[in-house]
Amino acid sequence: MYNTLMTLKELAKKAVETYLLKGEIIEAPTMRKKAGVFITIEKENQLRGCIGTYLPTKENIAEETISNAIAAAFEDPRFPPVQKEELPFLSYAIYILNKPELIKSIEELNPKKYGIIVKSKNKSGLLLPDLKGIETTEEQVSIACQKAGIDKEKITIYRFTVIKQ
Repeated sequence: MYNTLMTLKELAKKAVETYLLKGEIIEAPTMRKKAGVFITIEKENQLRGCIGTYLPTKENIAEETISNAIAAAFEDPRFPPVQKEELPFLSYAIYILNKPELIKSIEELNPKKYGIIVKSKNKSGLLLPDLKGIETTEEQVSIACQKAGIDKEKITIYRFTVIKQ
């Protein structure tokens, strides 16, 4: 049984370690709040994995955190799965996403304050707010479109705020 006062960061770390070392998915503590959750894993200040959901897909943020932490560690297609010897060097950031809102104009964006979701037909790309090296709205939109493989001239943009842990 896990302490219900465990932070989401601690929960993500425990989920990754237990999955890697025992092949088990930990039990989620009881929580009521539902939200999309992104997990970013870094190793020595370099991205090692980042996966999440912008809308809730699980019963609560604890379940969302566990599922996305495991996915970030083992299923991010940009990286090989995390190995046991890496565990002491990993750090975790948890982003609880507030509900995305459709914007009418690019002037409603601020890459330091808002994350964005760009959509075109059946493709979408998401960029979290306040990322290193992204200073302008234009950079933020361009990178999100590039991630999604879509033309930035034919997009719908949503913005969202996060609570980072």
